[in-house]
Amino acid sequence: MKIKICGLNPIRDVRLCIDLKVSLLGFVFYKKSPRNVLLSDIKMLSNYDKKSSSFVAVTVNPSNEFIKSNLVGNFDFIQLHGSETRERVAEIKNMGLKTIKAIKVIEEKDVDSYKDYEGVADLILFDSNSMEKSKSIPRDLLSKIPKGDKFCLAGAIDSKNMPEYSQLGFSFLDLSSGLERENLKGYKDHLKIKKFMDKVNELEN
Repeated sequence: MKIKICGLNPIRDVRLCIDLKVSLLGFVFYKKSPRNVLLSDIKMLSNYDKKSSSFVAVTVNPSNEFIKSNLVGNFDFIQLHGSETRERVAEIKNMGLKTIKAIKVIEEKDVDSYKDYEGVADLILFDSNSMEKSKSIPRDLLSKIPKGDKFCLAGAIDSKNMPEYSQLGFSFLDLSSGLERENLKGYKDHLKIKKFMDKVNELEN
């Protein structure tokens, strides 16, 4: 199972996630978020040997200037949560970053919208209709979502419900708030991360 953990701090959380073989490490660039990364902290990422992990910059309608000045050369992927069109995703990809297009799932037609990005986005992330609140995708829509290494599922996932998503056939999961300290947004609980990855390994073995 591939795991992406989002909302990480470049100083506190990276070494642990690399050592636990988390596939993708997400860093949020959204000023309204309690998980927002300071631009001055980006340089810390170059100190790590990523091994098999990849770094992801999570953005909302980023400008070309922001991408070229801060992301290119520091991140492997850019995650796009805004109103980016297929053409815009292709333009960003040509700057030298792999692309993840996030799609908010409210109704069935939202699931099908991923087809607009086929052949351009490297990965598709299906998320709930919430940017910062922990909210699941409606259960009746889960069966409509495609599965496989190119499709990632997000939305209020934690160690308790992860086995259920695995049983439903999802093999690529994205977590954030479910791995944070109680009542402290933006601070990952390292014990929760370790327990979660232990459970993932147990399922796979």
